[in-house]
Amino acid sequence: MIAPILNDEHLGRVLNDMLRTCRYRLFIATADVKDVHLPQSGGRRARSILQEIEALGRRGVQVHLLHAGVPSGPFLERLKQGVPAALTMRRCPRTHAKAVVADGRRMYLGSANLTGAGLGAKSPRRRNFEAGIWTDETALIDPVLDMLQEVWRGEHCRDCGRKDYCPVPLEEPCL
Repeated sequence: MIAPILNDEHLGRVLNDMLRTCRYRLFIATADVKDVHLPQSGGRRARSILQEIEALGRRGVQVHLLHAGVPSGPFLERLKQGVPAALTMRRCPRTHAKAVVADGRRMYLGSANLTGAGLGAKSPRRRNFEAGIWTDETALIDPVLDMLQEVWRGEHCRDCGRKDYCPVPLEEPCL
């Protein structure tokens, strides 16, 4: 399966599906991280991505979040209330890939950051125009996940030419 994902489909077709069905590990790569709120079915109140990560943790799912910039103020404020046990974050300023990989078996790869505007959570007049693919083809997933895991493990840190922007390689968020 290879399917195009456009605009608000990022939430409905991809992220909500991955959050609902992921069983072991969710790997998220994004340049920007914000406290995006995801709509719920049945008219229930939208939930923060961190609430969704907490729910994943209760199911035994580990979440790796690789990002480039300092998370938004509201996201950091929520982390100060308690980092979900299932969440491990790493920051590398060179991260520009946008990907979500569930259990190494399904992947979104495209332009959308982990923000409301990127995922289509904002109104049609305010969200970004985004495009990506959703696939279960391991020939596509494996090389992307391998590259992201190399960054996660710091395999590029020793020879990195951007150390001036990253004084603490793969730093965890300062709370």
